[in-house]
Amino acid sequence: MTAAGSASSVLADLAAVRPWQEDLYRDLHRHPELSHQEHRTAERVAERLRQSGFRVYDGIGGTGVVGILANSAGPTVLMRADMDALPVREATGLPYASTDTATDADGNEVPVMHACGHDVHVTSLLGAAQLLADHTDRWRGNVVALFQPAEEMGDGARGMAEDGLAGIVPAVDVALAQHVLPLPAGYVGTRSGPVLSVAESLRITVYGRGGHGSMPQTTVDPVVLAAMIVIRLQAVVAREVVPGEFAVLTVGSLQAGMKSNIIPDSAVLQLNIRAYSEQTKADLLAAIRRIVTAECAASGSPKEPEFEQFAAFPLTDNDEQATTRVAAAFAEFFGDRAGELPRQTASEDFSDIPTALGTCYTYWGIGGIDPTRYQQAVEAGRVSTDVPVNHNPRFAPVIQPTLDVGTHALVVAALAWLAPTGPQ
Repeated sequence: MTAAGSASSVLADLAAVRPWQEDLYRDLHRHPELSHQEHRTAERVAERLRQSGFRVYDGIGGTGVVGILANSAGPTVLMRADMDALPVREATGLPYASTDTATDADGNEVPVMHACGHDVHVTSLLGAAQLLADHTDRWRGNVVALFQPAEEMGDGARGMAEDGLAGIVPAVDVALAQHVLPLPAGYVGTRSGPVLSVAESLRITVYGRGGHGSMPQTTVDPVVLAAMIVIRLQAVVAREVVPGEFAVLTVGSLQAGMKSNIIPDSAVLQLNIRAYSEQTKADLLAAIRRIVTAECAASGSPKEPEFEQFAAFPLTDNDEQATTRVAAAFAEFFGDRAGELPRQTASEDFSDIPTALGTCYTYWGIGGIDPTRYQQAVEAGRVSTDVPVNHNPRFAPVIQPTLDVGTHALVVAALAWLAPTGPQ
């Protein structure tokens, strides 16, 4: 029997899973939690995994949860879901919309919403785990269900790896992950090679010499200095990156001074860069340092600039063989609902887990937008305005068929390795 054939028999009982799965989804959506604060979510996850017969390890990397189901000798497949939400005020109007608030890492009270769809990921993986546990006669090997904190911060996967993940799980043959996207619900897309960009943020402090606005000749104005840096940085992608090579350099924040007639002593810029290769990222970072340092010298800055790199996300570079295997299983199971996933300019930290475990991985996307609504937007030429994207206050995946497809995809992909007669 093929992987898709085995999946069909395992998924035949999805109707029994669907009621609690949908209820759990609504509950998680109504009660989202910020990065590194996913305590309630982790408790719900651990409880459900234990009910499904998994051996559960919690508190990994803070709030991470790992469930292991050892069935027989054979491959080990790791499936990952991220659990954290965002400081966004929900505007979906859903009956189960979040009204929760939380205190962020800076001590500010903020609204919280599952604006990125991680509640879909958690619920889909729990459903897949339940179905695989109920049908251990249809597959062989081991299943690792991993629930990761703080994906939005870019350090949750690394935190789990550094907290002894490799000593908990058996040797993993492949790691799998998925993300709900602003595509028609029912669609599943895969892609070999770079699929999500490498990203890094920088905080740069440049120094001047403050003074009264009426006597600028006595000062070194860091506002003018910072402004020149912003202008010069706009030429990096246009003039230093090979045409056709993807790169983004964004200055998202510039802060200096408190009063109109006072020239401050310093200015702080916050930048974000993205690329599909580590070399391009390194080139961008080198250009930024060169330009900032040179502009400081040109302005007569009394102190060298300071560079702080933070919120780094690795490149998500899908293994070709693993992706080909999953894509073939998807094509057999989903038919024309399976296709190629366009490269995404967003970033993820999932790949830190398989990298730490020394295994291959593949990461795919599923649609979450009502297909009729999406098609209407296509026909009107208004997809970019009428279809809310991830992190938007109105982003709201339809419960079905999104959860069904997310569950289907995980089971089908896992059984591409675990099916008794599947390729080895």
